[in-house]
Amino acid sequence: MTILIADDDRGLVLLLSRHLIKRGFEVVGAYDAMQASNAAIRQSIGAVILDIQMPAGTGYEVLKRMRSNPKSSVIPVIVLTGSIRPETEGEVRAMGADAFLEKPVDLAKLDSILAALLGPPVDSAGPGVPPGTPSSPKKK
Repeated sequence: MTILIADDDRGLVLLLSRHLIKRGFEVVGAYDAMQASNAAIRQSIGAVILDIQMPAGTGYEVLKRMRSNPKSSVIPVIVLTGSIRPETEGEVRAMGADAFLEKPVDLAKLDSILAALLGPPVDSAGPGVPPGTPSSPKKK
């Protein structure tokens, strides 16, 4: 299953990618709102980890586009943000987000949320790397 990580922090995308790949997921990275919207609608995505503040739009706009498009309306969305506004969680949940996490990300909590939304990952040797990162050798 492929997870889309939409965040302009390339270091965070890489960290999350490595973590998710070890858990058997494939990963696609998007570094602005336009890339995120396009990937969610045009690719086969199992879930989205979505930042709120990104270039070329916001996570709010991505979530709104996803929920209004039949191809992406049912994809689970986990909003991951550094926003300090207390109302942010309520806003994104009202827009259709399935879960909410604050930065810095708690990887165990992320795993728990993904397991609840998608079921357990297949194995720990799954393929997939975000764009612009070197591939790791496949295990036999």
